Amino acid sequence: MATNDNGWKESLKSKEAFNDFITNYFQDHKELKGHYDNPSYYEYYTVRLDSRDGLVISLTTGMNATGAASSPLPFKDKEKMSIEDFRQLILNKKFADMHTSLADVFQIVAGLPTDKNDKK
Repeated sequence: MATNDNGWKESLKSKEAFNDFITNYFQDHKELKGHYDNPSYYEYYTVRLDSRDGLVISLTTGMNATGAASSPLPFKDKEKMSIEDFRQLILNKKFADMHTSLADVFQIVAGLPTDKNDKK
């Protein structure tokens, strides 16, 4: 299975193909990092594949400090999800943009705004 930006879409057609794609992706990349931030809010995520837990998504969320005000400590969360549960989540989201990358999918599934939707 190819690991190009759109290869993941083809792999969604079967549980086995998607499992192979994700496994191969994380053998090549070890982890996937992404973030979203604006003047008042930030969120960072890291996704890795664990042989026991499946996909492990670590999120760090917080408020950016403004002026002399102190910001609260960031909130950290860790989610575990099987590869098949992730595939089902993607299938149920019905990603319409043919140019969506796997990183974009992780960002959307995590509920983070995308740059495309965030522009004012």
